Amino acid sequence: MVVLHKPLRLISYWQLQALGWICFYAWTLLGALPDILKRSGALRENTEVAGLLFLGSLVLHPVCRWLLRRYPSWVAFEWRAFVASAALGALAAFVFELTQTGIHNMNAVNLAAESVQFPFLLFSWSSLYFSIKQWHFASRERERLLRAEAEAREARLQALRYQLNPHFLFNSLNAVSTLVLDGKASAATKMLSQIGDFLRTSLNEQAALEVPLSEEMAFTEQYIAIEKTRLGDRLQVELTISPETLDAMVPGMLLQPLVENAVRHGVASVTEGGKIAIESGLHEGRLRIIVRNSGRQGAGKHGEGKNGIGKRNISERLQTLYGNDHQFWLEWPESGGCVVTVELPNLRIKPQEVSAC
Repeated sequence: MVVLHKPLRLISYWQLQALGWICFYAWTLLGALPDILKRSGALRENTEVAGLLFLGSLVLHPVCRWLLRRYPSWVAFEWRAFVASAALGALAAFVFELTQTGIHNMNAVNLAAESVQFPFLLFSWSSLYFSIKQWHFASRERERLLRAEAEAREARLQALRYQLNPHFLFNSLNAVSTLVLDGKASAATKMLSQIGDFLRTSLNEQAALEVPLSEEMAFTEQYIAIEKTRLGDRLQVELTISPETLDAMVPGMLLQPLVENAVRHGVASVTEGGKIAIESGLHEGRLRIIVRNSGRQGAGKHGEGKNGIGKRNISERLQTLYGNDHQFWLEWPESGGCVVTVELPNLRIKPQEVSAC
């Protein structure tokens, strides 16, 4: 299946709130350190300022949440948050001055300065809250879009993959019918059993979109066994699979349509039969798979017929999975037959399964 990156784990509001105000408190203490060393009451004053601002942010939090839901645009949110911050900041400044000097000894200059400083800090907190929330929403939306894109991509790949099943079944049943008409009942029975095993694998709903090459080869050999039942000694198969490529990931049902075309055009259509060769190896760090067949020069060059879907299906799946980071081409040597080459991105190995936490 298509794998998504794990979603970004965002720090919770309360963790960020605690961390932010602890850092603010430490910063104010550091800035006021000379005054703290000189005056005994300076530490209490700075602690009270941080505490009042912290309490102010707790009151602002539900206000900002409501404003964000009601007024998601930056301008609409900011000026309303400014009004709320100004009111709360002025109240916090009054409370601070009240606890410092009492109601009868308040210093108007200090109160005015604090009535500017406290609202500014609370408004800064509101703006930071808005920015973090917007980033949070953007991250979630981006994650949602990526997931939707991946699910659509996977659905398309599954549809393309399942498109091959009726195509294969139609051709195989035709072959069984031919065996029955030719009086080869035992071969037809054997072929039906092989077709059943093959379809059981290909119709597996849990089948991954990519599988190790070793699994793809085992699946393809099931198909080859079916064709050998039908064609007998007319079909010769040669496999040259490099051991270092067996764990490389390839699209599921990549080889079967290629082999089917090779059998149809290079073996079944020739009276004396022919040969199919499948090779795999590394080419400049990339996985290269080649399917060759003997046969007449240019056989199959003009497509698979009006109902043919094999090569087109593979081309679409490769483009969907890898974009332009792959190669898929066909050649018709002068000596006859056809050579199909598939080159996939840097050798990717199936990750080892780990238990879920």
